[in-house]
Amino acid sequence: MAKLNERETENIVRQHFQKDKLFKDIIFEEQSSNNPRITKLLKNASKKGNGIGKPEFIISIDDEKDLLIVVECKADILKHESKNRDKFTDYAVDGVLLYSSYLSKEYDILSLAVSGVEKDNIKVSYFIQRVDKEAEQIFGNRLITIDDILAGLRQDVAKRDEKYEELLDYSQLLNKQLHKLKIKEDKRSLLVSGILIALKNQDFYRSYSGLSSNQMLANALVDTIKEQLLDEELQGDKIDRLMENYSFIKSHPSLIHKNKKKELKDLNILIDEIDDKINGYSRTYKYYDVLGQFYIEFLRYSNADKGLGIVLTPPHITEFFTDIVDIKTDDIVFDNCTGTSGFLVSSMKKMIDECNGDLTKEESIKKNQLFGIEYQPEIYPLAVSNMLLHGDGKSNILSGSCFDENIIKTIKEKKPTVGFLNPPYKSDKTDVEEFEFILNNLECLEKHSQCVVIIPMSCALAQKGERLRLKHKLLSKHRLKAVFSMPDELFHNSKVGTNTCIMVFEAHITHSEKKNTFFGYFKNDGFTKRKEKGRFDYNKFWGKIKDEWLDLYINSTPKEGFSVVKKISAKDEWCAESYMETNYLMLNDNYFTKTLLVYLSFMFKNKLSKNVSNDRYSNTNIIFEVDKWQYFELSTLFAITGSKTTPVLDLEEYGNGKSPYITTQATNNGVGGFYDFYSEKGNCLTVDSAVLGYCSYQKDNFSASDHVEKLIPNFEMNKYIALFLTTILNLEQYRYNYGRKCSQTRMKEISIKLPTKNNQPDWQFMEDYIKSLPYSKSL
Repeated sequence: MAKLNERETENIVRQHFQKDKLFKDIIFEEQSSNNPRITKLLKNASKKGNGIGKPEFIISIDDEKDLLIVVECKADILKHESKNRDKFTDYAVDGVLLYSSYLSKEYDILSLAVSGVEKDNIKVSYFIQRVDKEAEQIFGNRLITIDDILAGLRQDVAKRDEKYEELLDYSQLLNKQLHKLKIKEDKRSLLVSGILIALKNQDFYRSYSGLSSNQMLANALVDTIKEQLLDEELQGDKIDRLMENYSFIKSHPSLIHKNKKKELKDLNILIDEIDDKINGYSRTYKYYDVLGQFYIEFLRYSNADKGLGIVLTPPHITEFFTDIVDIKTDDIVFDNCTGTSGFLVSSMKKMIDECNGDLTKEESIKKNQLFGIEYQPEIYPLAVSNMLLHGDGKSNILSGSCFDENIIKTIKEKKPTVGFLNPPYKSDKTDVEEFEFILNNLECLEKHSQCVVIIPMSCALAQKGERLRLKHKLLSKHRLKAVFSMPDELFHNSKVGTNTCIMVFEAHITHSEKKNTFFGYFKNDGFTKRKEKGRFDYNKFWGKIKDEWLDLYINSTPKEGFSVVKKISAKDEWCAESYMETNYLMLNDNYFTKTLLVYLSFMFKNKLSKNVSNDRYSNTNIIFEVDKWQYFELSTLFAITGSKTTPVLDLEEYGNGKSPYITTQATNNGVGGFYDFYSEKGNCLTVDSAVLGYCSYQKDNFSASDHVEKLIPNFEMNKYIALFLTTILNLEQYRYNYGRKCSQTRMKEISIKLPTKNNQPDWQFMEDYIKSLPYSKSL
């Protein structure tokens, strides 16, 4: 066997950095430096202990005067790192950390150890050692550019988001790989979390690639997981319960296979990838619920999380929670429905960011200030491993019911000052009400503590039954500070369509109906959907949007279209949509012209009109002044009533005809077909009460499906006035969604703004105005 040549390893590193776009801005030195400051620090840093230290490469960057990159190479991949990192001459990691210990007296050192002579089969380790601090491993197991190194060290948000997007891409790829291996969805995150736990063990990290079979590696993996849990002081039946979940790794056919089938991936290759992709990101960008996002991805297509009542909170919302309460370094955080620990991870990040490098305080936060409870046995290991992977706090995740008296007592003794939760969403009559989980969380908090929860909007709207009783109970003990209506598709990545809201409570302070509650209409967080990657902040709007939301909430600022303050009681609807005023200032000719076009398109498409032109009925230029309009209750203008539901099968027996069949669709003027039957008189407005409150004008007699409401005018209405009113009523759609439907009751409670004459609606103005618009002659 030919002797391995270290020069080949050096060439791999040299060529990598020479291709770097920043190469012109860096000083690339070999063996020694022309910088006397560096030379002085390396004077006694020889690996043999008796002379000048000579790293393979020393890299300085023009714009980073206090940073050095130091590289040590070894030809033999087995000589990458020794067990105790004390064989400086023989091992790459050992040697480069020796140099770092000398240079870090005056510089921040990024140490890079590279082993191997084949470009596609090298071992790479990075460490950052700040001035007078201990070395800490960072990045993944591959060579990265200077640009990426600097972005990682600076915690650059744009670069972090870019890398996070790459991580989500990998989660999809890994999901497909594990699907091919026939590993069930609920086991995939366990496998990933187990590998990440084992990789924390230095012995396993150094030796796993040398094990000769998948069975040996699987056994070592499970044994190492248990060893790590024991080292982390997880004692007794807690470890036994965790290991029951990880034991499948030893026996799964696809993980321990002997035949080298192309579709099967060797376990050590899988571990390499997970170390590089997931550990690499986590080392660089700490305290992000990466494991939770992988769990979401793994369950996206099975929808198993919804079946369990589990809806994992997107990471930008878990971070938003910590901003809502303005979390401090001395807070004690409690989540009684912890899931994968997303809220606790975000809390840890926010609190540690504010420690300003106080390591003692950081340790206290991890060990003493983060508490969670998880009931689902398949989720509990993910919660524990997630906290373990972020440094500590894992022993404070309790397994069991948050309603258990012993668990409640244990949590109360910790005196939590902040409560976060996303409770299981009720899908069956026998399920526990979401409000019960909120009451449970609040019970455990200290007086004046804040509790923030995200729950279905239907809870906030309850005006009868058990939910109303629980609303009364909540306000009798705790103050409702705020409610935020959240984006309709917030949980799109979990394949869950629940409309949600965030509630903020102050613990153990009775709610006063004399004090205002803040309501935010926070329906646009800037996130957009893409087919493959799901819902994501592709345009980087979230940061600015979040700041505006927080400013409105903190200062209780009413803002048209965004927020309102209101005195409320338990029997009221707890959402902004109920109390906001419609922004009529947005109205212009285009809004009304669009209504005409939609109606005329319907007429032309269904051969109810022979042609459509943009000619005006009247050439009079009419200007409206919204600020002079007045409000009128909708119930004084119309008789608001339901329509008779006619099944389609009945209509098909009558056969096709000229009478429209009105449905809840928001296209084709609500018409689902034409039949030789009608049950309702025309010349009225119809409104969809199933979803968004879409309003349309029905000139002719019609039949209707379920959830079609009628607005029968109490005045003489023609098609021009009707289309004016349709435009106005469709401005109200922001009030309605799947959780808050446009019911007759809600329509009877709203008022609309109209042009007036002698304090009455100016119907003639409305008709003349519509006639002055393009396309009006075609009506």
